[in-house]
Amino acid sequence: MGKKASELVKYYNNGNGPVIGTVHRNVLYQDGLYFKDIDGSGVMKDYNDWRLSPKQRAESYVKQLSVREKIGQLFIADWRMGIYQKDESKRDESGLLDEAPVVKGENIFARQDLPGTTDAINNWFVRHFIFRQNPTPQQHTDWINQLQASAEKCDHLVPVIIASNSRNEHGEMVFGMNDSSGVFTEWPGTLGIAAAIKGDSIEIIDRFAQTVRKQWDAVGMKKGYMYMADVMSDPRWQRTYGTFGEDPQLITEIFGRMVPIVQGSENGVTPQGIAMTVKHFPGGGTRENGFDPHYAMGQWNVYPTPGSLQKYHLPAFQKAVDKKTASIMPYYAKPALEKSAAQTDCNGDMLEMQPYGFAFNKPFIDGLLRNQMGFEGYVNSDSGITGNMCWGVEMLDVAERVGFAINHAGVDIISGAFNIDEAMEAYERSKNDYYDTHPVPAGFRKEDLVLTDEVLDRAVARTLEELFAIGAFENPYRDAEKAAEIISDEKDKAEAALVHRKSVTLLKNDGTLPLTAEKLAGKKVYAATFFKNGDQAPGENEKLHTLLADKVQLTDDYNEADYALLMLNPSSGDYFSATKGYLELEICENKTVCDIDDVGRPTDTTHSETTLAGMGEIEKIAAAVHAKGGKVIANINITLAWQVSGVEKLADCLLAGYNTFTDATLDVILGEFNPTGRLPITLPKDDSVIAVNKDGVCISPNDVPGYDKDQYMPDEMKDENGKAYAYRDSMGNYYEMDFGLSY
Repeated sequence: MGKKASELVKYYNNGNGPVIGTVHRNVLYQDGLYFKDIDGSGVMKDYNDWRLSPKQRAESYVKQLSVREKIGQLFIADWRMGIYQKDESKRDESGLLDEAPVVKGENIFARQDLPGTTDAINNWFVRHFIFRQNPTPQQHTDWINQLQASAEKCDHLVPVIIASNSRNEHGEMVFGMNDSSGVFTEWPGTLGIAAAIKGDSIEIIDRFAQTVRKQWDAVGMKKGYMYMADVMSDPRWQRTYGTFGEDPQLITEIFGRMVPIVQGSENGVTPQGIAMTVKHFPGGGTRENGFDPHYAMGQWNVYPTPGSLQKYHLPAFQKAVDKKTASIMPYYAKPALEKSAAQTDCNGDMLEMQPYGFAFNKPFIDGLLRNQMGFEGYVNSDSGITGNMCWGVEMLDVAERVGFAINHAGVDIISGAFNIDEAMEAYERSKNDYYDTHPVPAGFRKEDLVLTDEVLDRAVARTLEELFAIGAFENPYRDAEKAAEIISDEKDKAEAALVHRKSVTLLKNDGTLPLTAEKLAGKKVYAATFFKNGDQAPGENEKLHTLLADKVQLTDDYNEADYALLMLNPSSGDYFSATKGYLELEICENKTVCDIDDVGRPTDTTHSETTLAGMGEIEKIAAAVHAKGGKVIANINITLAWQVSGVEKLADCLLAGYNTFTDATLDVILGEFNPTGRLPITLPKDDSVIAVNKDGVCISPNDVPGYDKDQYMPDEMKDENGKAYAYRDSMGNYYEMDFGLSY
């Protein structure tokens, strides 16, 4: 096996300037300084000069690249590491790169033949990869270094950039949401971070952002598909748990602080920073009754409330733009014209609503985002817009979808597939007489469906500018051992652990909590975990009992327990596919619910839904413990806006976590930490407040966050306090945004 690039890097120190790191590239020496020979000419050019601005260098260098080289940089899609390739003969000599071609690789976005890694870099000239695997920090760093060394062998040097979804939140790895588990320092889920901030200080986000920047830079992963600036306004949206909640003001403040810290400055990304791709413009929370645009049923953003876009959904994106976020990702969806009230642009004028997915939507991308909001970075589409999620442009072929997104709407890089051949076809159609012999699809102009040299230069210059700004041309290499040391920093873990504790939200307490040593003296505790999939419970019960073993007297028989401690982890739906009905929010087992038709309206037929296996068992546990005069303490993991009535009525004490560490929750229960967390979302009362009529219209507007829904609810549904939407518990407390108790 040959040496790894990590062992071959040569460094040239510029003193007060950047370090130059290279494996295969020549280095130029001028004016007492070192510069990398990025075009291979051996002659000093302006784009080699790190003293010039990234924008100047990018606009100059793009003119040196061939059409094929530019087209390779128009796309970003998933890639794989060699260490996961079982056939060692299909790895490169370092063992790090997977060189096996993939025949008709298929995911939810598209089907495509893919080459081996070196072929992709050297012949396809692709430079943007999405990484979803979960190696050690050393493996991660070595792999990226190897990719960079491979890119250095090309005639024209363009470094590789690796993007990932977030990796610093606890929870199960979910494709497209959280790409890591147990490697990078794990904070609570983003809902939990918001809950902690609401109960403590906005400075929590500063420390979180510092951890992200430091750890990602350590391995050389310089582009983050993060974070979601979406305001959760439809409670059935499956991606709720990836947001910071429903509070536009808080989310705006979070992005105002997080973007410059993660990117390294107030003026855009730096060599020490991570380029952020803020998503999903213009706000993915305005779902139609929870349907997600990963599937056809959810292909619309609905705006039934006049002015809701500007009031709730755009402020956080505007703040990210103001703070010079490197990139913005539009969502797949398209505006639902017939189901939307008037929405205004930034000038107060009527916003044009075209029936195209937002990555194809010129009024939103070129008009609203760039011309009015002032966005200067690049637009990175969500994955699959040229394949399975091409909402609104299904009638176009793939080449035309590429042309329409990049040329017409102003997208700069397309995610989900490497449509190299189709993009070349779109370019050639601008030069030949294709549309003289082929019809232009109705409603489109042929000039908008092709790629031109001007359009290629615009798009590629924008992504090259990012590569210059992050210092990738000068030194993309990182030290694997140092990366491992940085990521294992105990101070970062301690900081994250504290925020886990601060995220815990106490919703109900009859005085039982905290369970102090005095209260536990001579008492027995029954502890159990519950999931949608009951098979998960035994292993998690064992972990829970281990955490409690030296703190309480455990019993396996709830009939003799003085306290029942129940850890509830409900789950509902999948944002990659529609459910048979609406996404179920009640914590329930075998609940009969209505089906829906092919346009999302309720039908007379029914099916059964379970979000938590064992609800019947929980009722038995509560009855037995209460019969003995004992108390029931329940903790609910909040990933969606759960309807909690079935649990709350059984529990004397109720807490909420957000992919929060179990030991953090136990610290709160046992009185070792006074709860400070506050709800980042409103929990709906019951099915009546999210009921959908025969026309598919929800009684509470999909585009208004929970805290503001009451102003739109029918008066007959409101109680003596004028409230209808939020759940009210047996102690009179409303589980609405910002609610939470302390001891």
